Amino acid sequence: MSLLWLRVALGCYAVGLIYALVAIRRTSDLLSRIALHAAYLGMVLQFVSLVEAVHATGQLSVASVHNSESLLAFLIMAVFLLIYAIYKTTSPGIIVFPLVFLLTFVAATGQQPFLFTSNVAKKGWLFAHIALIFTGYAALILSFCASLLYLVQERSLKAKRSGSMLSRLPALETIDEIGYRSLLLGFPFMTLGLVAGVVVAESTYGSVNYLDPKIYLSLLMWAVYLVMLYTRWSSGWRGRRAALMATIAFVAAVLVWAANYFGGMHRFV
Repeated sequence: MSLLWLRVALGCYAVGLIYALVAIRRTSDLLSRIALHAAYLGMVLQFVSLVEAVHATGQLSVASVHNSESLLAFLIMAVFLLIYAIYKTTSPGIIVFPLVFLLTFVAATGQQPFLFTSNVAKKGWLFAHIALIFTGYAALILSFCASLLYLVQERSLKAKRSGSMLSRLPALETIDEIGYRSLLLGFPFMTLGLVAGVVVAESTYGSVNYLDPKIYLSLLMWAVYLVMLYTRWSSGWRGRRAALMATIAFVAAVLVWAANYFGGMHRFV
């Protein structure tokens, strides 16, 4: 049943994917509204899928490749809809909808082995670690989406070009604010998630191997995250420089995710 709900959610996200492809060429308020309603429904169905998976296995099955990608897609969509509720713009959906569809598609292809096989999978600290870290990821990805839109909008304005997609983009100041607020939302979650991860590692392995690729890169990503916020607070970095920093942080996040396949403590079997 978990996989069934997830595949129905994938169908809802396919509507968003169609919207993203159409929005590049021309505007469509009707399709935008349909995509939003489909996103709400897809997010609800995906949540049901995750709850069903936990209920069926009796443990934290989000610690698998299959459900981790589903959870990340769910949180990205949740942050996107939160941004929409505040700014009333679907522009980030041009990037968010294809990304969420891709993650859900990979998750919906079938069940995967569990990441953890010990009793640690049943501990609340592990749930907190995964939920907090993934929320931080989701906010960081939204910041990256806003950064891409900022760079596209800025370049187009300098070149004095206009188009269907560009005409729907918010002002540069608004896009920059979306990216900044996404960072502010995600940093506390990322920090608390790392702390929870240390607690899990200490209780399970007795110590933390900071040379493990996953842990090393996670700390590096957190440091980049901190530098981004510091430069905005102290140096007033805005616009292009902030967008480029957000892109660097996103690349670091991709490396951290890839490290799941090579690290000893997080390895996807």
